[in-house]
Amino acid sequence: MSPRNPSRIAAVIGYPVSHSRSPAIHNAAFEITGLDWFYTYFEVPAGSGAAALDAMRTLNLGGLSVTMPLKPEAAAAADMMDDEVAALGVANCIVPVAGKKLRAANTDSYGFVAGLKADAGITPAGRSVLILGGGGAARAIAWGVASAGAESVIVANRTPTAAEETAALAGSVGRVGSHKDVRSADIVVNATSVGMGSDGSVPCDPDLLQTGQVAVDIVYEPLETAWLCALRSRNVEAHGGLSMLVYQAARAFTLWTDKPAPVEAMRKAALG
Repeated sequence: MSPRNPSRIAAVIGYPVSHSRSPAIHNAAFEITGLDWFYTYFEVPAGSGAAALDAMRTLNLGGLSVTMPLKPEAAAAADMMDDEVAALGVANCIVPVAGKKLRAANTDSYGFVAGLKADAGITPAGRSVLILGGGGAARAIAWGVASAGAESVIVANRTPTAAEETAALAGSVGRVGSHKDVRSADIVVNATSVGMGSDGSVPCDPDLLQTGQVAVDIVYEPLETAWLCALRSRNVEAHGGLSMLVYQAARAFTLWTDKPAPVEAMRKAALG
C-alpha cells in the first residue's frame, strides 16, 4: 500500500524500528475500513522522544505508536496521560486531542487481556497469574490482569527490586514469588525476551507446568518458541504473543479513529 497523499498519517517511533510489523497491521486496518490514512515508521533515538511529540503536533499526525527506548519519554512529554500511564510511567500510544494537545495511553494491558480471551477463551478474573519478568511488558500485564479481577498476581524476576515494583502495580493482590509458584498458578506468562530468536532458551522449566494450566509467551518472534513447543508436548495449553500484539494495535486504532478495529484483518497482516 502506498501513501498517495493520504488525509492523515500515523506512525511508530523508536529505535530500532524498521523491522516493526505495525505498518503492515495498521495499513491493513485502514484499507479494509476505507480510511484515507497511511501508517509508517520513524527511527527516533533515545533522548528525542519529546522532539518527536513536538513534530507530531506540528505535522498534525493522526497518532503515534511508541516502542523502546522512547516509552518513558513519550509519557513525560504528553500534555495529559491516562491513569495506567501514570502508574506504569510509560506510554506506547499517543492520541491527539483538541487544540493540538496530546494524550499518552498504554494499550499493552488491554492487548494482553483481550488476547488471552481470544486465544484461551478465559479472563484473569478469579484466577492466579504468575508473571515471569519485571520489565515494561511485565508491568503492563500485572496492571492489566489485576484490573481485570485476578485473584492473585505473582511476579518472579531475577532482580528483586523490579519484581517488587511490578507486583506493587497489582495492588493488594500482587506479591513477589519465584519459579516454585509456577506449579500452582492458573495462568503462567513469560513477559521476558527469553526465547526470542532461535537459541532454544526457555523462561522456566516446562516440567513445572501441567495439563489444566494456561501458558502465554508474549514473544512473537518466532511465533512458535521452544517453550511453547515443550509445553504443548506435555499437553499444556500454550499461546504465543501475536494476539497481544494485534489487540494492542487494535486498541490504538480505535483511540485514533473512534472506529471499531478490524481485528481479523490486522491479525492476517501481522502473520505476513
